[in-house]
Amino acid sequence: MLNNFHSIAFTHRNLDVSDIGKLHIEEAKQQERLLALKEELHLDELMFLSTCNRVEFLFCTTETTNFDFLVQFFHTLYPDFTTETVHLFAEKSAVFVGIEAVEHLLCVASSIDSMVIGEREIITQVRNAFEQSKKMGLTGDFIRLVLRQTIETAKKVYTETSIATKPVSVVSLAYHRLRDMNIPMSARILIIGAGTTNTNMGRFLRKHGFKNFVVFNRTLSKAESLAKDLKGNAYPLTDLATYSDGFDVIITCTGSDTHIITPEIYSQLLQGEKDRKVVIDIALPQDLHPSIVEHEVVTHISVEALQKISNANLKERSKEIQHVEEIINEAIFEFKHIHKIRSVELAMREVPQKVKEIRETAVNEVFKNEYELLDDNSREILDKIIGYMEKKYMSGPMILAKEILLKK
Repeated sequence: MLNNFHSIAFTHRNLDVSDIGKLHIEEAKQQERLLALKEELHLDELMFLSTCNRVEFLFCTTETTNFDFLVQFFHTLYPDFTTETVHLFAEKSAVFVGIEAVEHLLCVASSIDSMVIGEREIITQVRNAFEQSKKMGLTGDFIRLVLRQTIETAKKVYTETSIATKPVSVVSLAYHRLRDMNIPMSARILIIGAGTTNTNMGRFLRKHGFKNFVVFNRTLSKAESLAKDLKGNAYPLTDLATYSDGFDVIITCTGSDTHIITPEIYSQLLQGEKDRKVVIDIALPQDLHPSIVEHEVVTHISVEALQKISNANLKERSKEIQHVEEIINEAIFEFKHIHKIRSVELAMREVPQKVKEIRETAVNEVFKNEYELLDDNSREILDKIIGYMEKKYMSGPMILAKEILLKK
């Protein structure tokens, strides 16, 4: 079965993120389309993994995953794709077979194949993808075996190495800076801009206990959507200049080409308060006017400063890759042995049933007349003897047979 295991991967290494997005399948449509693919291509097992910057297909088949197979694969799964698009994905596919496919999945779950090394969210994404595929009736015994080894290995990586200890994302770095400054959970937080970065930042802070949010955005509906998630209030960006409820922290990230927070607006936001404020400015160019940093009592955290920390932490994480690879190599060796044992177990699982069939034939056909002539006591003793021999045959000799097969 190991040689029949295949993986087709699309990541930042072989495809633009925008093109990867075309391969995502709505959750409501996954079961119908994936089951149709499994049946059409006669796949024994199938698993679908889809994240924001990765799409992978894991499956078992006796077919060779050549260009023609890949064309049929994508044409079946994505019937709306043009021939040109299907050929593009067939050409760009990163294909892994056998133990290389197992190794690739181990690298994925251990995050060393990720765009950001050490981001441990991937282990949850892999586990959830397996559970979802299993629920849809797509997976089987082999992928179950691979995933069990994968999850155990990833957990070992995150426990025994420092690959995930130093944060590298802007969101997590900004949070760590706030935490190190002992900002109270009740701090008044103004979020200016409701794009992806600020949305992630707000949700991250909410998750970690902060609870006092006000969101400003040019499009009020987007501000309201984020504010609803954060259980805060929403205002149009034009109201920033007249906001009078004060603040402790500002998180700003807009697409403006001018400074959103001018000295005049900042003075209005202060409402006469003299204590030190924190401004996390993730925008490029900056939303905060430079003179505010010079003349006000403010801790300014810029995206450039966060990026320097991120780059330094990435270097530290990269030093751990060799250690991670050693753990993965050990896991591959273990999996080969586990797979070998499982293959023998599957090959021998019919033996107990065969033994029971022989017993039934002996009692009900071959020695039927003799068996019926026995009195109840003799029949009971004979049943016990046969039962004892049956159990011993299915334990001792089967263990010996397994050892012989494993040696071979």
